[in-house]
Amino acid sequence: MRLIRYICLSLCLLSPPLFAEDPPVSSPVNINTADAATLSASLKGVGSSKAQAIVTYRDNYGPFKSVEELTAVRGIGDSLLAKNKDIILLE
Repeated sequence: MRLIRYICLSLCLLSPPLFAEDPPVSSPVNINTADAATLSASLKGVGSSKAQAIVTYRDNYGPFKSVEELTAVRGIGDSLLAKNKDIILLE
């Protein structure tokens, strides 16, 4: 009887990860047209201040010509770019 309880308890404790939902996938975002709120909501690791820096950079220098140019924005490095590269659009 104890063994059965132990097995049932083990199954209950281990089953939630089996039924957990996948994390939400971010939608593609155009860094040349999106506002700061959209950038902040869409890009991983980008809060409101980094999102505003992206918009300010774009306003000062024109549209981004490549995804890699995003690293010219203060606070955006290679690792942050790598996390988001698949969802960044230029057009």
